[in-house]
Amino acid sequence: MPFPAIFLSHGAPTLLDDPCPARQFLTELGAALGRPDAVVVISAHWEASPAAVTAVVRNGTIHDFFGFPPGLYGRTYPAPGSPELAAAVSARLARHGTPCRIDDRRGLDHGAWVPLMLMYPDADLPVVQLSLLRGQGPEAHFRLGAALRGLGDSGVLVIGSGGLTHNLQALDHAGLAAPEPQWVTEFAQWMGQALRARHLAELLAYRGKAPFASRNHPTEEHILPLFVALGAGRDNGPVESLHSSTTFGALRMDAYAFR
Repeated sequence: MPFPAIFLSHGAPTLLDDPCPARQFLTELGAALGRPDAVVVISAHWEASPAAVTAVVRNGTIHDFFGFPPGLYGRTYPAPGSPELAAAVSARLARHGTPCRIDDRRGLDHGAWVPLMLMYPDADLPVVQLSLLRGQGPEAHFRLGAALRGLGDSGVLVIGSGGLTHNLQALDHAGLAAPEPQWVTEFAQWMGQALRARHLAELLAYRGKAPFASRNHPTEEHILPLFVALGAGRDNGPVESLHSSTTFGALRMDAYAFR
C-alpha cells in the first residue's frame, strides 16, 4: 500500500490531552492513512552533523521538555525500532551525497512520539528517527527528503514533524482557542498557496518571500521538516491540505500530504 509523505505540526506536548481540533485530527489520521509497515520520522527536535538515523531494537521515550504537567513525564511510546530500515535510509542518503551515521542509542523525542502516540497508540509499528541537518536550510532539507522518495511506495510512512508557525514568545496564554493574529494568518496563507501550487523556488526562498517569515519562525528548525516531507513526495505530485487550526494564537497546527 503506497503512502504519501506527511508534514505535521506537533505543537506542545500537552497536545496528547488538549481538547483541540489538532488533537482530534491526529487521533483520526492513522486510520485514514492505514497501517504502514514502518515509519521514518524527522522531528524539529533533533539536529546533527552529519545526519544521523536511529537503529535501536526498542525505542526509548525522550521527555525533552520542562515545566509541563507531571503526568506527561510518565508517558512512554516503546515502539520497536528497525536497524534494517535505518541502514537502508543511511545508504539512500549516502547515494545522494549526504553522509548519515547510525545511532544505536537514541530514542524518540517528543516531536516524534507525541503525534505517533495519537496516530498509532498501540506503539507496535517499527519507527526510526532521522535527524535534521545542523546549520543547513530549506534547500538541503528538500534534498534530504528527495533521498527518501519512493519509501512510501514500499509501505514506509515518512513524517516531517514540526510546526507551520513556531514563535513561542508570541503565545497567547489566554487559552488554546486564543485568536490568531494577522501576521500568523498571512504567513500560513502564503505557505499554503505556494505549497499547493508547488512554487518550489518561492518556497525554498520563503525567508525572504513569505510575509512575516522571521516573526513566525525566529529560528528555522520547526519549518525544516516541511521541506523534508515536500522533497520526499513525488516530483510535481499533488499537495493536499489535511488540516488547519491554531493553538494559543500563534501556533498554526497545519498538516499536508505530498503524494
